[in-house]
Amino acid sequence: MQRNSGGLGVGGQPWVLRRVRLTWLSFMLFFILVFFPLIAHYYLTTIDEAGGPDKRIFGPRPGGELCEAKHVQDLCRIRESVSEELLQLEAKRQELNGEIARLNLRIEACKRSIDSAKQDLLQLKNVISQTEHSYKELMAQNQPKLSLPVRLLPDKEDPGLPPPKSFRSCRLHTCFDYARCPLTSGFPVYVYDTDSYPWGDYIDPLVKQAFAASVKSNIYVTDNPSIACLYLVLVGELQEFPSSPLPSPSDLEKQLKALPYWRSDGHNHVLVHLARNSMTQNFLYNVSTGRAAVAQSTFLDQQYRDGFDLVLSPLVHALSEPNFLEVPPQVPVKRKYLFTFRGERVESLRSSLQENPPQSFEEEMEGDPPADFDDRIIGTLKAVQDSHLDQVLVEFTCKNPKPSMPTEWSLCGERDDRLEVLKESTFSLVIAPGDGQLVASAGCGIRLFEALEVGAIPVVLGDHSRLPYHQFIRWSEAAIIVPKPRVSELHFLLRSLSDNDLLAMRRQGRFLWETYFSTAETVLNTILACIRTSIQVPAAPINEEPAQEIPHKAGKLAGTDANLADNGDLDLGPVETEPPYASPRFLRNFTYTAADTYRAWNRAPGPFHLFPHTPLDPVLPSEAKFLGSGTGFRPIGGGTGGSGKEFQAALGGNVPREQFTVVMLTYEREEVLMNSLERLNGLPYLNKVVVVWNSPKPPSEDLVWPDIGLPIVVVRTEKNSLNNRFLPWDAVETEAILSIDDDAHLRHDEIMFGFRVWREARDRIVGFPGRYHAWDLNHQSWLYNSNYSCELSMVLTGAAFFHKYYAYLYSYVMPQAIRDMVDEYINCEDIAMNFLVSHITRKPPIKVTSRWTFRCPGCPQALSHDDSHFHERHKCINFFVKVYGYMPLLYTQFRVDSVLFKTRLPHDKTKCFKFI
Repeated sequence: MQRNSGGLGVGGQPWVLRRVRLTWLSFMLFFILVFFPLIAHYYLTTIDEAGGPDKRIFGPRPGGELCEAKHVQDLCRIRESVSEELLQLEAKRQELNGEIARLNLRIEACKRSIDSAKQDLLQLKNVISQTEHSYKELMAQNQPKLSLPVRLLPDKEDPGLPPPKSFRSCRLHTCFDYARCPLTSGFPVYVYDTDSYPWGDYIDPLVKQAFAASVKSNIYVTDNPSIACLYLVLVGELQEFPSSPLPSPSDLEKQLKALPYWRSDGHNHVLVHLARNSMTQNFLYNVSTGRAAVAQSTFLDQQYRDGFDLVLSPLVHALSEPNFLEVPPQVPVKRKYLFTFRGERVESLRSSLQENPPQSFEEEMEGDPPADFDDRIIGTLKAVQDSHLDQVLVEFTCKNPKPSMPTEWSLCGERDDRLEVLKESTFSLVIAPGDGQLVASAGCGIRLFEALEVGAIPVVLGDHSRLPYHQFIRWSEAAIIVPKPRVSELHFLLRSLSDNDLLAMRRQGRFLWETYFSTAETVLNTILACIRTSIQVPAAPINEEPAQEIPHKAGKLAGTDANLADNGDLDLGPVETEPPYASPRFLRNFTYTAADTYRAWNRAPGPFHLFPHTPLDPVLPSEAKFLGSGTGFRPIGGGTGGSGKEFQAALGGNVPREQFTVVMLTYEREEVLMNSLERLNGLPYLNKVVVVWNSPKPPSEDLVWPDIGLPIVVVRTEKNSLNNRFLPWDAVETEAILSIDDDAHLRHDEIMFGFRVWREARDRIVGFPGRYHAWDLNHQSWLYNSNYSCELSMVLTGAAFFHKYYAYLYSYVMPQAIRDMVDEYINCEDIAMNFLVSHITRKPPIKVTSRWTFRCPGCPQALSHDDSHFHERHKCINFFVKVYGYMPLLYTQFRVDSVLFKTRLPHDKTKCFKFI
């Protein structure tokens, strides 16, 4: 064991020594490789710094001493040569970079030119396509446009018509001479001067004066009797004087036959009898009127010639104009009394006051003579009053009853007292005369007039009665007509009507009263309209406002608006290079008169005017444009449809092609106006621009107007009025009007989208900034609100499309009090237009795109920024509600965006509008 241990110890010694040597060598090698370079660097650096600049070993030497050395001269020359070459290369590089930049600019310019050329080419293709369509339409058109025929004048001798079998059976085709009234005659009317004839001294002076004033302002009246279509003779209401009795029927008949144009039988004459009280003499009953028609308020059955004679409304307001502001509002719908009736019938008064209840209708009908329905009516109405189920007011005795016709219910009290009761009545009973032979009476006419005037819905008991102008007015929309045998069911019937129906009837009654009953002028207009409609002669065209143009000079061609870049490479439609295309006018002259009689008479504004076009014209079915009636239509993709370019190449829709007119109101903001006009350059489907110059100062003489490639008509106004915005200028030749402020800032794609939407909703206002009316809970009134809201009821006409039809209504039909308030406040004309359109259509406006404001940045502040602006608009809304009698505005909770808005499309398809 010791020997082995010793062996191992001796044998392991060399291995340990070798290991020690290797460790020492490694350490020395590490020291040489690491510390020696550091020590050498430190030493050399110290010597170089201590020796001064002249004795440096490593630093640069002054004066190029290094280059003087022989062994580095070649290197210096090489360095200098390389430096020069580098400078030359840098100069060349900069020159090439400049050339590249110039080429890039040229490339960008070429790209823009290519894009512009593509757009021009696409527009040219669209124009060529439009021209081809127009050429094909002209070649295929087999219905040429007609010109007016030559005016036919009646024969001076006028031999007259063959006599009818009986004058009691006169109808238009047997007793009216159509030859005197050609369709294009204009319906001339000659009015006899009643003071020249004996019975004229007996006519009520108020009636005579009111009739003369109405005749003087009527557009159909002529002083030339030889060309007259119709002859009017005022024959009443007559007043009896103690000293001189009324002329006898035979004397009156002789005096009528002595009229210079009576021509033996009185054809084409109308005898007008205007009643002012309930006891009106029916003195024409025993007078042979020949072929002359009779227009009065009282008729017996054997006297009335249906379809020939006219039942008139009484002339309640002879000279005084009704005050519309005193008319009670139409809401609340239900008033204090469910129904009221106050009247007295002397003949049946004794039986009506008996204690015993009347017999049933079945029992009465079995008796002889026929049952007295009025007794049954009295008993039933008293039972309803005594039941106290509803508050009603019925009175069958009067302290001072007004004189009335036999078997008719007389009026109680004075007119003001009767109106106060009716203002608190939901319904007003009008009981027809007990004598069935009396088909119309002045007393019932006055009851009907007063009920409509204050908004009490008439309930006519007696379906045999002839209400005024019943041939044309649909009375079932404004009154409840009940046969007398149904009086026992009357209470149930009246309670079953909904508030919606009641308000619709009250509103229709207000329209009838204002349009046909309210004044002497409306009564005369209604008489002439009845006869004119019966013989199918169109009304006179409504007036247009003549545009007095202000001369101006156009300057340089307007540039492209920077905003157009927002449209991308999508063309918005063809810019019309041909002369502006005006909308066709008066295409429905005779169909409007003959076929649309119901709408003309029972919807505002009535039958008194002929409009060049309306937003309510019928629309053809879709296949008609491909099967024989395609004139003017431009289907998208020729009928195959499409998106993007196909959509923009044609208007499509349900109506033929058309353009629109921009009407821009301005007041002494020339720079703002010029900028706005220049932005219209290149706008597709634009017909012209009408600038309404609302300032008394003319434009500056040195003002240069932009040339936008289309007419700019500058119109001078008589006074500074915001109503001038909606005047129906004759310079506007399109149905579509884009009303826009001079500081409005809209992109072309927004305008085009609004135009396309309006074409599908022609009867509504389509625009961009929305507003709404809010209810003030504290003051129980309306407020104008412009805050952001999910509900709106108005679209400001500072940037909106509307039909020219509403410009006529605003200027000539809308109550004058509204226009006066607009002038007083210099405000609220846009609210007034929204009221008007909603009142006519019962529809809210349409808002397009997300725009809530449209003012241009940096423009001078408008009137709308004044603090008093909103206070005035609050007052306007409440005043307009008072004039209309209710709030016409309706709420809407949606806006219109493009069809493919936010829709993911394939790469080969494009949207209708990229940013809408």
